[in-house]
Amino acid sequence: MSNLAESVTKAFVRAINRQDVEGLVALMAPGHRFVDSLGNVVEGREKMRGGWAGYFKMVPDYSIVVEEMICDGPIVVLLGVAEGTYAPQGDLKTANRWKTPVAVRAQIEDGLVAEWRVYADNEPLRERIRSAG
Repeated sequence: MSNLAESVTKAFVRAINRQDVEGLVALMAPGHRFVDSLGNVVEGREKMRGGWAGYFKMVPDYSIVVEEMICDGPIVVLLGVAEGTYAPQGDLKTANRWKTPVAVRAQIEDGLVAEWRVYADNEPLRERIRSAG
């Protein structure tokens, strides 16, 4: 199971790094659960289709650099860096670029991502949003 869980998690990260909403949706379980770093929960693959699409409009170059991956059966923990550029109008200005440490806990069920739980300090992005506001 660990090899499958690791493989699915890596594919999910690649889809994030390509800003590939349909690729993400294809890897989500129907009852997919997304939990952000503030504890907000979005449930359902279709709701997350809109969630990822909206996020990629706001941060069109969002990516995760995985520095370490720990697998334990269906659970995969990623440690690394999340980064991107806040670009509400699509303009990738260097001043709006941010980077922050990130940890993600993925739960894989039946070869799909059942839960994607993000632990990150979102203050760098919130600061860009405030200053661009």
